[in-house]
Amino acid sequence: MEYWQDFEAATAGTAFGASYPAPMPDGRALRLPLRDYGAIAVTGFIANQAAFPVLRALCGWMAAAARPLGAEVVVGLPTLGHVFGGPVAEALGHSNWVAPGYSRKSWYDPAYSVPTVSSTSPDARRIWLDPRLLPRLAGRRVLLVDDVISTGSSALAGLALLAAVGVQPVGLCVALAQGDRWRATWPAGIPVAAAFATPLFRPGEQGWVPDPASRPRDLLLP
Repeated sequence: MEYWQDFEAATAGTAFGASYPAPMPDGRALRLPLRDYGAIAVTGFIANQAAFPVLRALCGWMAAAARPLGAEVVVGLPTLGHVFGGPVAEALGHSNWVAPGYSRKSWYDPAYSVPTVSSTSPDARRIWLDPRLLPRLAGRRVLLVDDVISTGSSALAGLALLAAVGVQPVGLCVALAQGDRWRATWPAGIPVAAAFATPLFRPGEQGWVPDPASRPRDLLLP
């Protein structure tokens, strides 16, 4: 089946097979595949494969969750954070946003780049920030935006990139907060906003069983 194309009616369950109907803020559900990592499974979400109505709803919920942070500019992380960076910035009333990338242009400065890996893309690469965009960030309240926070490695690289230009963001905003594995290394004092959150799943006799204790807590939600 194709995932993340439509919302569906919410359904209850205690164990799940190949997919999970993740509850949405409006009471509906978005069916997500369960990725098997052996001891755990996690809900998958690939933003650039999602239907436009799904993305519009998620962007609206992300903006609603992040609005109390009072951001003045959005920085969207590559690659899938770019799906949300512009629309979330526009929903917050901004006229533009900042999009770091993986490719280096001829005028880029290595001082404004950091290495990164992610749970779904383990090959190391660098995130680059165009130095011509530094005036957009200077002295302003910056919101970091990404698609998913899972282990936290991508978001921590985003924090490092902003630190390289002297910026500590007012928060991170994601579509999906996936379990709590990222909590151990996440800095205190930087709030996390999300459209929705899912727990980790443990193997059970009837399938994958949600682990309520692993559902991320202390999130800003819509």
